[in-house]
Amino acid sequence: MADEVILLDFWASMFGMRVRIALAEKGIKYEYREEDLRNKSQLLLQMNPVHKKIPVLLHNGKPICESLIIVQYIDEVWKGKAPLLPSDPYQRAQARFWADFVDKKVYDVGRKTWTTKGEEREATKKEFIDVLKLLEGELGDKQYFGGADFGFVDLSLIPFYSWFHAYETFGEFSIEGECPKIIAWVKRCLQKKSVSETLPDSKKVYDFVSEMRKKIVAE
Repeated sequence: MADEVILLDFWASMFGMRVRIALAEKGIKYEYREEDLRNKSQLLLQMNPVHKKIPVLLHNGKPICESLIIVQYIDEVWKGKAPLLPSDPYQRAQARFWADFVDKKVYDVGRKTWTTKGEEREATKKEFIDVLKLLEGELGDKQYFGGADFGFVDLSLIPFYSWFHAYETFGEFSIEGECPKIIAWVKRCLQKKSVSETLPDSKKVYDFVSEMRKKIVAE
């Protein structure tokens, strides 16, 4: 019997993009179900009753939640193709550390670039660049974060590229001007079909962020 794989997701979610890239890397066929985050489906609420968030991967009816956990699950279940995490325990621990850093820092500070104003925005801009510079330091002269092959940390960070245009426009700064190594790495990642065919258009994301920003400012 073939595996039944369903992904509950939202097109602009960088967390959902991670899972889509991982599934593409492994060549897994799945059913994509777009969620309306203002009117969540009963299936989503039932399958992720704790956080009530996307993405949720349903594998033969069983739910797996939280994007980094889902990606690790995919890597463990479908071992045959394109390993996403290193086999060495120390390197695997390091990959998990940096993916966790992306979750805790890039997301929160990135969000503040378009939700803050004045002095707070200036401080946020500096903090965001500092975060990317730390990632540049970890990348070093390697092709990808894990070395020669695209892997777990790359997959965790690259979806944020879709949001860079919004961050730069509302934050009034240039990521390429401050962190050229990150943009060079982005270009390498975009050469991969799994990435280029998953990431939504940055202008479309910008329009989506603009609408969200209006609501936040109005509140």
